Amino acid sequence: MRAYGLQSYPRVRIITYNAAYRSAFISLNREWIEKYFEIEEADVAQLERLEETILGVGGEIFFVLENDHAVGTCAMVPHGPTGCFELAKMAVAPEMRGKGYGDLLMDAAISWGKSQGGNEVMLLSNTILESAIKLYRKHQFEVVRLGNHPDYKRSNIEMKRSLDS
Repeated sequence: MRAYGLQSYPRVRIITYNAAYRSAFISLNREWIEKYFEIEEADVAQLERLEETILGVGGEIFFVLENDHAVGTCAMVPHGPTGCFELAKMAVAPEMRGKGYGDLLMDAAISWGKSQGGNEVMLLSNTILESAIKLYRKHQFEVVRLGNHPDYKRSNIEMKRSLDS
């Protein structure tokens, strides 16, 4: 487990995967998926078998902890060509949104991707998630594909960003 220091957030820290927060990864993601969409087979694989489908393939899971309570999470999963990661399963508890925790997760995930020798991050989302799309654009993600995606029924946008900068 690695902690990322946050001087301006004294009770907040970002950590890499710790099994003590496994259930938070599942519940935070189920909350937003079930609110807007439906749980798909690929979701079940990543949520219920995260040790195999994320960590076991060289990925990482990040948590935002506020007073040692997990209030946000995301994963980075090796994807496609060497050096490409998928930003996946990003979620912040509804009552914690608007505090900049998505930015903290994004910064930690991008930093980690660079430290792993990555050169690109991609993500799949849906345009109805306006706040998420705004966050991705803020962090230099650009749209590379609009329309249905074969991996998720709910996905109608694919975005990428370089890790070279």
